[in-house]
Amino acid sequence: MYDNWEDLKNACYDCKKCGLCETRTNLVFGVGNPQAEVMFIGEGPGEQEDLKGEPFVGRGGQLLDKMLDVVDLDRNKNIYIANMVKCRPPQNRDPKPEEQEQCIGWLKNQVKLIHPKIIVCLGRISAMKVIKPDIKITREHGIFFDKKGTLTMATLHPAALLRNPTQKPGAMEDYFKLRDKIKEICKHTY
Repeated sequence: MYDNWEDLKNACYDCKKCGLCETRTNLVFGVGNPQAEVMFIGEGPGEQEDLKGEPFVGRGGQLLDKMLDVVDLDRNKNIYIANMVKCRPPQNRDPKPEEQEQCIGWLKNQVKLIHPKIIVCLGRISAMKVIKPDIKITREHGIFFDKKGTLTMATLHPAALLRNPTQKPGAMEDYFKLRDKIKEICKHTY
């Protein structure tokens, strides 16, 4: 465990724990305010994220930014966004369990340093790892779970919403629930 942001970031950029490092263009550490009270966790970088070295910058990221904006959240101001794995899985496949295990220490260290009051899991993969292995994202999105004093909620992944736009209203409801919870328990987010 690293006790400061720069040491953690530098060590992560040198990571070669799994084979994903061999095919990455850029490691995608995370983006946002490291003192944020709200943290979003996705599954792993896609093609655009790998090229730019920043999470959620492709079409899914554009949708995420729009949804965040509706509830006064901004990746450059009052939240932090990271992924389960820091390198792009080939062809944007789901990260394998062994890849997640090799990379989870980086994410746990980020969570420890940020110490968010709320974590939002973007999609099934991160929700299964962070909230519970048997989560049913289509039924349990928008529900808050207390995980060792941190409220944690799953919502549908922005890429899934692009594939199935009929799910956008339900996902937007999750963001409204998040906004209400932030107003209830967070001091500095708004």
